[in-house]
Amino acid sequence: MPIATTPYIWFNGKLVPWEQATVHVLTHALHYGSSVFEGLRAYQTPQGVAIFRLADHTRRLFDSARIYRIHVPYTPADINAGCHAIISANGLERGAYIRPLVFRGYGEIGVVPKIDPPVEVAIAAWEWGKYLGPGSDAEGVDVCISSWQRMAPNTLPAMAKAGGNYLSSQLISMEAKRLGFAEGIALTTEGMVSEGGAANLFLVKDGVLMTPALAHSVLGGITRDTVMRLALEFGLETRECAIPRELLYLADELFFTGTGVEVTPIRSIDRIEVGSGRRGPITERIQQAYFGLFDGRTRDQWGWLDYVDMRSKPRAATAG
Repeated sequence: MPIATTPYIWFNGKLVPWEQATVHVLTHALHYGSSVFEGLRAYQTPQGVAIFRLADHTRRLFDSARIYRIHVPYTPADINAGCHAIISANGLERGAYIRPLVFRGYGEIGVVPKIDPPVEVAIAAWEWGKYLGPGSDAEGVDVCISSWQRMAPNTLPAMAKAGGNYLSSQLISMEAKRLGFAEGIALTTEGMVSEGGAANLFLVKDGVLMTPALAHSVLGGITRDTVMRLALEFGLETRECAIPRELLYLADELFFTGTGVEVTPIRSIDRIEVGSGRRGPITERIQQAYFGLFDGRTRDQWGWLDYVDMRSKPRAATAG
């Protein structure tokens, strides 16, 4: 489905028309994958439009850049302000998906050129529905174990949300869709469960919530962390641990988490029904608490909602 365009993109500190936010074909990131990015959602709440966990996403953006020695020419405050500006300027009253992107731009060609290419920053936002399709949060989705494994430790850093890492995600997801599934799940090179093509994974077994640990080539998801904190509020035992493939077939419940998928149940894996073949009670409770953050049912005791003044005039950022 094509992106629903909006009037503006925040590009190198300025709001520019959507169609003018372009780069040269010799941009370093196009050739060598030298980009890091984030995905956030803004929700319509009873108190107005709010960006969910903005500060945490921005911190991870800078952490990813640090791993790849990419100097972000703006402060975290500038990026936060840019996210606010793009929501306000585009009048996204009903909420939006937000995509900040940092990348090495047009300069000297080469994997590691003698002169570093300039670093460019863009932030786009648009309305976006359910990543895995309408009704997926209630009905669940069918998934498979991918033949493609996640990156081995000490090859590509899985904790960096880098553009190049998503070549792996593309292989996983394309294979799954070709076989008739909504998404794929990758294993580590040691054969343990890692994550979905673009989502973290949780399993419920005998009332215990489990998720692969960061050591299993997973991205430290913001939604993943949110779910674990909400589970703690319920008094639900949660384990970050090694999960063998066969435990997925024995799970009472499975679900994906991520900014795109939010909290999406998995109803079958490799054509084997998960539990009763429908969303389970713990998944539903976590969904209610998660979405309750945005409709007022769940108290935001963590300060995760960052409200946007839709009447504000966006200010320009200064590159540093």
